[in-house]
Amino acid sequence: MIPFNKPFLVGKETQYIEKAVRSGKISGNGDFTVKCQNFFETKFSFKKALLTTSCTDALEMAAMLMDIKPGDEVIVPSYTFVSSALAFTRQGAKIIFADSREDHPGINEKSIENLITDKTKAIVIVHYAGVACDMDIVMEVAKKHNIYVVEDAAQAIDSYYKGKPLGSIGHFGAFSFHETKNIISGEGGLLTINDEQFIDRAEVIWEKGTNRSAFFKGEVNKYGWVDTGSSFLPSELIAAFLYAQLEHLKDIQAKRKEIWNTYFKDLNVLQNQNLLKLATLPDYATNNAHMFYVVTKNVQERDALIAHLRANKIHSVFHYLSLHKSDYHTNNSNEAVQNLPEADRYTDCLIRLPLFYDLDIEDAKKIALTIKLFFK
Repeated sequence: MIPFNKPFLVGKETQYIEKAVRSGKISGNGDFTVKCQNFFETKFSFKKALLTTSCTDALEMAAMLMDIKPGDEVIVPSYTFVSSALAFTRQGAKIIFADSREDHPGINEKSIENLITDKTKAIVIVHYAGVACDMDIVMEVAKKHNIYVVEDAAQAIDSYYKGKPLGSIGHFGAFSFHETKNIISGEGGLLTINDEQFIDRAEVIWEKGTNRSAFFKGEVNKYGWVDTGSSFLPSELIAAFLYAQLEHLKDIQAKRKEIWNTYFKDLNVLQNQNLLKLATLPDYATNNAHMFYVVTKNVQERDALIAHLRANKIHSVFHYLSLHKSDYHTNNSNEAVQNLPEADRYTDCLIRLPLFYDLDIEDAKKIALTIKLFFK
């Protein structure tokens, strides 16, 4: 069986973990944490980068920093992972779901302004598959209505919008290092802060609501409980694993792009025959090869293709279920279910193919051929 995903080890993960253990400090915010954060701030020009235990935690920190309260509204795409909405629901926000684009699973940027009310506090956009949303439209609308923008860049490390790194454009960015991502640490995340007014408070929230970071910098002579927060920073073991991966970012990205391009080249004939649709890459966006997906014509065809691949020992998966139709949302909302046809179409029709560093190019070609045989 060709698996859907297989975590890749560059070789130094255990060596760095051992080094962290031998240093005598394996709790958070040690040498490897600092190295990782410096890497992100230097390479991608984030004003501040803070490692977290997950992308969910990074989003929750953003919600706290924006002081989201009950009654506030937050616009979130329906076709996304639950964390994009959950982080703000936990603060009491009302989630206003937005539809996807017809040509891409990401948020329909042109629909955002019509969803804004005098209660709107923030827009959460998701760079689906690592492909940038049209950030000019998003930021223009946000500036016009004086609301915050959070980039859920869980899938978007080392991807760009008009030359700008994703996660550096909105007020906040949130990344994931889950085992299915390009760069991994098992679990793990990153909050990027691009508005300087939030940096000092972010370090407090990150450290359980204490000014512990300021204490270790010598800025105060003792530290205590000064604000809300939680235990968001990961251990040095996670940071050590992550740093080994970051050292090989260029190599990892190159291999993933080779696999992505193989899929696209071999499957494009099916798109030209209008048998299925492939991923769209706008001219303003780069491709970080986080995933390769195809879109079938209906749910029956999707299920049949997944079954065909499995019968040929290939593990493929469908992706998100529209959040506006989730049990939690419908059970906790007094309003009628929104009509978001594009989000529902991707729920029914999108299939993700295996894409991981150790996938052989010949296996990628085999998978493409198996899909071609299905349509014959």
